[in-house]
Amino acid sequence: MPGEHRASDVEVVRGQLGRPPTTRFDVIVRCAAGHPLVIRNAAFDAAGAPFPTTFWLTCPDAVAAVSRREADGEIGRLNERYEFNAGFREAVDRAHTGAAEERARLAPEARSWGGVGGTRRGIKCLHAHYANHLAGGDDVVGASVAEAVEPIHPAAGSAERVAVVDQGTHSCRLLVAERGRDGGLVELANDMVITALGTGVDAKGALDPEAVTRNERVFARYVRRARALGVPTVRVTATSAVRDAANKDLYVASVLRHTDTEPRVIDGSEEARLSFLGGTYGLAEDDGPFLLLDIGGGSTEFVVGRVPGRAEQRISTQMGSVRLTERAITTDPPAPAELDRLRRLVEDRLDEAEVAVPEIHTARTFVAVSGTATTFQAVALGLDHDDPALIHRTWLTIRDAERVFDELSRMTTPERSTLPVMAPGRGAVIVAGGAILVATMRRFGIRRALVSEDDILQGLAYDALGVG
Repeated sequence: MPGEHRASDVEVVRGQLGRPPTTRFDVIVRCAAGHPLVIRNAAFDAAGAPFPTTFWLTCPDAVAAVSRREADGEIGRLNERYEFNAGFREAVDRAHTGAAEERARLAPEARSWGGVGGTRRGIKCLHAHYANHLAGGDDVVGASVAEAVEPIHPAAGSAERVAVVDQGTHSCRLLVAERGRDGGLVELANDMVITALGTGVDAKGALDPEAVTRNERVFARYVRRARALGVPTVRVTATSAVRDAANKDLYVASVLRHTDTEPRVIDGSEEARLSFLGGTYGLAEDDGPFLLLDIGGGSTEFVVGRVPGRAEQRISTQMGSVRLTERAITTDPPAPAELDRLRRLVEDRLDEAEVAVPEIHTARTFVAVSGTATTFQAVALGLDHDDPALIHRTWLTIRDAERVFDELSRMTTPERSTLPVMAPGRGAVIVAGGAILVATMRRFGIRRALVSEDDILQGLAYDALGVG
């Protein structure tokens, strides 16, 4: 099911639709003004009934522009072409298949409901096809609608747009953004899918071909979404799992099948710099020095800097939520002996961090980024959905972090996965991630953490725009 469900977006979408939305959603594409353009709906509505339209066009200006095409008889012309042009029919059917597969990623039982807008063949709704195209679907009808109606909104200026992908050990994330007048980022698309690319890399030293294929399907959609938003070049940065794999060429080839630019495989020091740039940019300088903790799937970064966005001392350690889960946990929920082993593994890496980053004790503000930190805060706050606006730059106390860790470590993976704030796939590894967070706070006497939704992904965008 879609992860984010911001209260502010619900109100905007309510106004756009002229009625309350009937299912949980997240915003998959935004207009440059910041309002929702395309939302991704959950497979079931609030009453548990099937909701077959995954991608929904909500921006009133876009809806009106596409409605004019429908009123002009475009659907009839396209369906006639569908009946008599085999190549076009094949392309439309491919769009329906792709839409069904994307819906099945959210709810496997929904695969049989049909394709774009719930249709199994032909064209029923141009709005659904256009939304599918903007969301990254391989949709020949949506692309033709885009060519006819865009630009929906006149350009507000000459702001440069960038598209960046953060390829992590556990997740693959996309950000399409441009620089705002205040120096911050205006996000047009921000998405995350847990693809578990790095599963088994710690033990085998190689990427699993099935994981690469799984990740590639998500990446291909990201590339199409970026291009639909007018960004032809997608900058891909890969971290721990890819840099540790002997067969990283397998991943590189999967990227080059969809874009002409090779992925940049960065070392741990650069990963730490970019995380600090994204995680601390915009904070008040008077609150420094800053210590940033970035818990990844394969590595964890510790970074100290006196000025927001400017890393000084940093280290990337060989511990992460996936790596430590594979090393220490075999039962579900983890046995006490496994939790003890987990703590010892973390303490060894904290010894390493304390030596490499001697100013770690002098930090005035502790910033925690990553899915582990934001999920811990969401659980601590008792949220019934993942609302980044309620999490970003709020304080997580050590007492709450310890309480959440205790709760999650007593649950099974299926039980954790049912929590409304738990991203699909994260429940299996969050105990290890939480062990890193809690042990770091205990070791360095940190009473509270400033949890940030911004991290290396935003750092990559700032870096691409020449900031920092």
